[in-house]
Amino acid sequence: MIIDIILIQKLIISTVLGAAVGLERELKKKPLGIKTTMIISISSCLLTIVSIEAANIYAVSYEKPMDPLRLAAQIVSGVGFLGAGAILRKQHDVITGLTTAAMIWGAAGLGIAVGAGFYMEAIVATLLMLFAVELLSPLLIKIGPKKLRQKELSLTLKINHNFSIKETFEKLRELDIIFDRVKIKDHEEDYREVELVVSINRKRYTSDVYEELKKIEEIQSIEIELL
Repeated sequence: MIIDIILIQKLIISTVLGAAVGLERELKKKPLGIKTTMIISISSCLLTIVSIEAANIYAVSYEKPMDPLRLAAQIVSGVGFLGAGAILRKQHDVITGLTTAAMIWGAAGLGIAVGAGFYMEAIVATLLMLFAVELLSPLLIKIGPKKLRQKELSLTLKINHNFSIKETFEKLRELDIIFDRVKIKDHEEDYREVELVVSINRKRYTSDVYEELKKIEEIQSIEIELL
C-alpha cells in the first residue's frame, strides 16, 4: 500500500477549510455546523482525488472506450436523495439531520474510493471524518468562542396581565438567559403568551432552568424544550 503524501495533505487541508466555514456558520447560529461542513469537504476532496487519479490509472486510449467511474457518479447523486430523507424541519424553524445526511453521502464516497483501489486515502478520510465528528467539534465547544458553548431552548410562558413583560424579561436576563427570538400574543384570559428562543450555557440542565423560571411570580405556566 503506497502512501501519497500530497493526496493526504489535500484531505487534511480540506478538513481545516471545512472546519473554518462550519465555525463561521455556527457562530451565526445557522443550521449548517462544523461537523457537517467538514464531512462534506473531506468527502468532496476524496471524490475529486479518485476522479483525477483514476483517470491516470485506468484510462487506456481507445483500447477500452468507457468511463470506469460513470456508475460511481450516479452513486453520488442517488445517495444524495437518501441523505435528504434524514433532514427534518422541526418547530421554530429548527433543522436537524444535516450531519447524518452528510455522513450518508460521505460513506458513499468512502465506498467509491475503496472500490477504485484508493485504500489509504479512504482510510485517512474515514479517520478525518471521525476526528471531525467525535473530537474536533466537542473540543471547539470547550475551548472555542462563547457562542459555541451555548445551547438553545424554546420557551412558552404564560405571564399574568397585571405584570410588565419588560420586568419579566429583566428577571430572565438576570438568570443568564440570552434572547434570540421573541413572540408575544395577547389572550382574552388573564395572561399573555410569550414564545421565546433563548440561549444558555451548555452545562446548565434544562430542568434547572425550569425550576428557576417557576420561582418568578408572574409566570403562570412554563413549556420548555431543548432545540
